[in-house]
Amino acid sequence: MTKNLTLISFDLCPYVQRAAIVLAEKNVPFERVDVDLENKPEWFLNISPRGKVPLLKVGDDVLFESAAIVEYLDETNPPALHPANPVTRARHRAWMEFGSAVLGDIWTLEVTADQATFNASRVALKEKLSRVESELGDGPYFAGKDFSIVDAVFAPAFRYFEVIDRLADLEVFDGLPKVQKWREALAARPSVKNAVVADYNDRLLRFLQKKNSILGRLPLAA
Repeated sequence: MTKNLTLISFDLCPYVQRAAIVLAEKNVPFERVDVDLENKPEWFLNISPRGKVPLLKVGDDVLFESAAIVEYLDETNPPALHPANPVTRARHRAWMEFGSAVLGDIWTLEVTADQATFNASRVALKEKLSRVESELGDGPYFAGKDFSIVDAVFAPAFRYFEVIDRLADLEVFDGLPKVQKWREALAARPSVKNAVVADYNDRLLRFLQKKNSILGRLPLAA
C-alpha cells in the first residue's frame, strides 16, 4: 500500500473507530480529518453518498461504509485480521453485522427519552450479549489469542460503557464473565485506546446531556 490515506471522521462515531483500530493494528499511516455532522461541509456532502462517516480517501478514490473500508484495509495491508478459512471468515463477517445490531441497541439507550423504549433496548442488548457469551472461548479475544476485525467492531460498542457505567448500572454484563473479560482485554489494547481523542468520555457525556435522554438526565456517580 503506497497511496496516501485520509480517514474522514466524527469524534464520537463508533464506525470510524473500527477503521482507526484496523489501521493501527496494521501500522498504516493515515491522516484523520473530523467533520461536524450537525453542519456538514459541502466538500463532505459531495464525496459521501449517504452524508455519513467514515470515509476513507485512497489517493483520489473515496470509500464509504465501515465494513467496506475495513475489508479493503485487510485485503491490502498485512497482517490479515480475517481468518484464512473461508467458512470461519464468513462467520466473522456475520458477527460483524451482529456487532452493528448491538450498537443499534446502545444507540437507542443513549438517545431515547421514553422509559418503555429504554427498558426494551436494555433487554434486547442483554440478550445479544448473552448470545455472544455462548460464542466466546478462552479469549482474550473473539477468536482466542488472535485479534480480528470482529474485535475492532465490538471494541467501540464496549467503550460506551466507560461513560454509561458512571450513570447507571444497566446490568447488561451481569452473569457474562467471558464478555466482561473480552471487554477488558479490548479496552487495554493500544489500537483501541488510541482510536479516540483523549477527552472522548467527556465529549460523550456532553452529547448525552445535550440529547436530554434518560441516561443524559442521570447524575454522574460519585
